[in-house]
Order: sequence, then structure tokens, then C-alpha cells
Amino acid sequence: MLKRSFAILLVLMMMFSLGACGQKQASEEPAATEEAAATETKEDGNWKIGIMTGTVSQNEEEYRAAQNVLKKYGEEHVILMTYPDKFMDEQETTIANLVSMASDPDVKALIIVQAVPGTSAAIDKVKELRDDLLIIAGTPGEDPKMIASKADIVFAMDELSMGHTIIEQAKKQGAKTFVHYSFPRHMSYALLSARRDLFKENCEKLGLKFVDATAPDPTGDAGVSGAQQFILEDVPRKVEQYGKDTAFFSTNCAMQVPLIKASLDEGAIYPQPCCPSPYHGFPSALGIKIPEDKKGDINFVVDQIKEKIAEKNGTGRFSTWPVPVAMMFVEAGAEYAKAYIDGETNGKLDVEKVNEKFKEYAKVDITLSPLEESGVKYDNYLMVLLDFLNF
Repeated sequence: MLKRSFAILLVLMMMFSLGACGQKQASEEPAATEEAAATETKEDGNWKIGIMTGTVSQNEEEYRAAQNVLKKYGEEHVILMTYPDKFMDEQETTIANLVSMASDPDVKALIIVQAVPGTSAAIDKVKELRDDLLIIAGTPGEDPKMIASKADIVFAMDELSMGHTIIEQAKKQGAKTFVHYSFPRHMSYALLSARRDLFKENCEKLGLKFVDATAPDPTGDAGVSGAQQFILEDVPRKVEQYGKDTAFFSTNCAMQVPLIKASLDEGAIYPQPCCPSPYHGFPSALGIKIPEDKKGDINFVVDQIKEKIAEKNGTGRFSTWPVPVAMMFVEAGAEYAKAYIDGETNGKLDVEKVNEKFKEYAKVDITLSPLEESGVKYDNYLMVLLDFLNF
């Protein structure tokens, strides 16, 4: 009888122990979900990264960078989609494409470069489906406060610091006038507008004449071709008016090729593309063909650019950053996303790991700093700055 009672008591204790263990696991599950999901993904290999970029006509770099990620990891791990060229009028397409990628349960991270207007609304729709995704937004075209509240990490060039560095570079290159091409939509972006004001302020400090020039919006009725034609026709007019020691800058990617070509043809100055990179605008503007075995070879491209610029006596009057920053946002962003998926980051925002992945890509030191605006610091809005590469 005693043995039987003891056996019953033992069974009851085991049942209580199992029940308590189950309760403990249930209470701990929310805190451990992110880590457990990452571990499970790493073990079973069922992971995907969704990447959205512009089309080739808007910015080929970002599109090619996404292709590089696809080539590295394969279609089983990477989904690529684009937003429309006329994204201002077709924001529903941007939203639908992002939601489509997020609907795949194997997708663990989304990368959007450029984060054009409509991205925040798209992220809201994505989060209605899932709130577990890592969402990276690069080169944002929306208010910093808004996009920082939606995306987990925002990558941006340090536009405000450029308000100083680009004018200083133009001055070193012999500029006496600085022409700033943009249009109302871009000037509605807080950072681009603030940078324009800094351009003007620093031109006054350094003795340059600042010219605020309005160009057609490539997303408008004239389209990309109309905006490009305007630049080709207007640069000669500006050089005739202000002289060859005129530096040109445009806020729009699609305008860089005609701006480089016209600046070189007219003997003018071009301190930096809007998205600084040896690949951005220069090869197309200068007619450089990159052989298959030289694709991705920055040194080859830089040498070719220097040679073409020298042929037209432009040496010392053209410059950019030493690496393609837009491509870095996509490719290094994908490497960061993979590290997150594998549980190798300290949560969704790990600035040290971001810096590590950027340095691995750029092979140069990177200045990385959070945005501060109106006394508010946005820790997840990371701004990047590099020194110049002179041709």
C-alpha cells in the first residue's frame, strides 16, 4: 500500500513538473522568438531576402547590385522586384510588390533601395501581415522622421555634410560658380532642401556664385528622356553665361549621364554625382565598355574614366566617391540581412555589424553617424560619408 501511494505521488510530481516546465516555456517564448527563428532558419536553410530597386533607366547601379546578390545566393534565397519609373503616380504598384515579397513565409528581410515615396505606406501594409521581418530602407525619399519610424534601419548618404564637402571640393577644382539642378518634388525632401541651403551658405563663405536651377522632374510628363535632353541643352547655356569654371550638380540619378557628358564637353567642373560612385553616370557618359571579366573591377573602371577625362582636358575637374554607395547599400545591406538571419547581429539594429559589412564592401574607412534633426536623434537612421576620388 505504501509503495502504491508513493508511486502515485511520484506520478503527480512528474505531471506538476511537466506542467510548470510548459508554463515556463510559454512565458519565455515571446522573448526568445527572434533568436529561435534565426537559429531554425540557419539550420534548415529556408530563408529568403526580398530586394526592391529602381529600374535600369532610373539607376542601373542599384539594379545591378541586386543582381549581384541574386547571383551570389541564388533564386532559392533572393527575390528581386522593381518599383515603377513613375513611382509618384504608381505608389500602389510599389506597395503591391513589397507586400508580394513579404507574403512569402521564407522571406526574413526586405531591402528597399531607393526608398522612394510610397515606401512608408508599403511598410505599413507589410507589417499588417508580418512584424517579424527585418526591413532596411536605403536612400530614402521620404521625411526622415517618417521613414525612421517605419523601417528597422535606414541607410542614407550624409547629405548635410555634403553641403560642406561638395562646395569645398568644387572650390579646390577651380570653380567660381556652382549650379544646383533640382525640381520641386526633390526640394520637398527635408534633407535635400537643407543641403541646398548649405550649398548656398558655403558658396557665399568660399566666394562662389550659387545658381539655383530648376530642371524637369523625370517622373513628370516629359519623363526621363525629357529631363536628360534639358540638361544637355542647358549646361552649354550656363557655361556661356558663367564661364568654364562652373561646377554642376544635380539631385537626380537619371540626369547624371547627360550632366557628366555636357560638363566635359563644355570644359566645366563636376565635383560629385548625386549618388557618388565611379559607376554612377561615368561609364555611360564617357562611352566606356566594361568587358565581362572586368565587371566589378573598380580599378579598371577608374583608370578608364581618368583616361577618357584626360582626352578632353578635364583632369582634376571631375571627382566622386571611391566606391558605389548605392550598390553598397544593396550588397552590404544584404550581407547584414544574412547575418541577422543567421543570428549574428545584436537584434535588428546593430550599428557595429553594419559598419563591419560596409567596410568589408568598401575596403576603406567609413564615417557612419545617426541623423540628428531638430534636437531629435534617430539611432536607426545611419548616414554615410566618404572622401573624394579625384580623376
